[in-house]
This record gives sequence, structure tokens and C-alpha cells, in this order.
Amino acid sequence: MFKKVNELFVKSSLKVRGMIENERGSQTLEWIGIAAVVVIVVGIISTAFSSDAEFGKTVVKKFSDWIAKIGGGGA
Repeated sequence: MFKKVNELFVKSSLKVRGMIENERGSQTLEWIGIAAVVVIVVGIISTAFSSDAEFGKTVVKKFSDWIAKIGGGGA
């Protein structure tokens, strides 16, 4: 009886260890995660710069002022 339990334990632990060490598909998951982050960032930016958003108007004005200062057109 103990021999069968021990054998079952060894087989199951080897199977679990194999699943843990198997990294197949991990690169795909990383790319999916990166794509999800990009989609979220694009969504946030498009919302921030929509025609109704004050944040977008403020950022555009700050960048315009900054560029004008670099070009010598501002104070």
C-alpha cells in the first residue's frame, strides 16, 4: 500500500514539476500583456485629448508655449 502511495506521489510531483518548468507560451503571454498595456494607454490618451477634456487642452497649450520658447517666439 505504501509503495503505491509513494509511486503516485512521485508521478504527480514529476508531472507538476514538468508543468512548472514548461515555459512554452510564456512569450506569447508577455506580448499579449504588452498589447493590453498599449491599448489601455492609447485609450487614456484619446480620452484625455478628446474635444471635451480640459486636460488635453491644457497639455496642448503647455507644449505649444514650450515649443514657442524654444523657437524664440515666446517670452
